[in-house]
Amino acid sequence: QVQLVESGGGLVQAGGSLRLSCAASGFTFSRYSMGWFRQAPGKEREFVAAISWIGDRTYYVDSVKGRFTISRDDAKNTLHLQMISLKPEDTAVYYCAAGSVSRIIHNYDYWGQGTQVTVSS
Repeated sequence: QVQLVESGGGLVQAGGSLRLSCAASGFTFSRYSMGWFRQAPGKEREFVAAISWIGDRTYYVDSVKGRFTISRDDAKNTLHLQMISLKPEDTAVYYCAAGSVSRIIHNYDYWGQGTQVTVSS
């Protein structure tokens, strides 16, 4: 049974930091590219960051470049998203996903349930 379980979300003040984690099981994690997406209230789910299955390539939406860092630990089947200098507009439910390295939602096969990130001003 495939599972992706996000953790690490919470309430933080603007300028603060959070580190999201995504624990994967039920599939060969090291053979999948991984991504983070987010969905704010009333908005569509959007791409945030992705990392190739080898871990040699990373991609970010422009709005988070220089503030967010995606990484993976294949030994622990875990994906991370380090977020610094958080802004109120980063408030959303954050989802991890497994699939082909891409900014496109439909290129991902497996999804987690999400973790809420709230940034207060």
